[in-house]
Amino acid sequence: MKLDFISIDKLFVDKTNMRARRKRADLSDILPSIRRRGVLQTLLVRRSEADRFGIVAGARRFACASIVCEEQQAAEPAAEAMLLPCAILDDGDNAAAVEASMLENMARLAPDEVSQWESFVRLVREGRSPQEIGLTFGLPDLTVRRVLALGNLLPRIRDLYRREQIDGTSIRHLTLATKSQQQAWLALHDDPEARCPIGHRLKSWLLGGNEVKVEFACST
Repeated sequence: MKLDFISIDKLFVDKTNMRARRKRADLSDILPSIRRRGVLQTLLVRRSEADRFGIVAGARRFACASIVCEEQQAAEPAAEAMLLPCAILDDGDNAAAVEASMLENMARLAPDEVSQWESFVRLVREGRSPQEIGLTFGLPDLTVRRVLALGNLLPRIRDLYRREQIDGTSIRHLTLATKSQQQAWLALHDDPEARCPIGHRLKSWLLGGNEVKVEFACST
């Protein structure tokens, strides 16, 4: 890993960054400090094409620096582009980039489980096992497998869970359901006249009251 100062106009938020797919982040807690003192904490980046660098960790600092840079250029159009302190990852290690972004964001604000699932899936595709993911983030193997089990859900159910319109107990049971069962459940959920089963009633609705075994709930 190499440390360097990189011009802000050569930086962008990398697709591996957990905040890349989120709405605009709240910057009120760090913007005043960056206005006064600049960016002091190193951004983690990786080299891209055309001598540009994708930000793996530090998207909020970059957003604040961009605001400050715009303010400075409005006051002084001839001002040079701001230089930001960066740690440059070695080429080719996509899994390390995803892990770095997750570790930074989870240390400050635990993401919702759907965001965790999106990042865990990318790590699996880069060759990480659930056990390795658990060791990296200090999570039990069972927790990692439960998050990965969200991949069994229809995208709309995942979205409802992300927006906190489905409780955690219900979502665990829905990971056991077939796609046709999930579609039937969504139809009940959307029907204002229906009594949509949730929680333990949902388990009975899906399995006729049979006990749900943990190993099935965690299958991916």
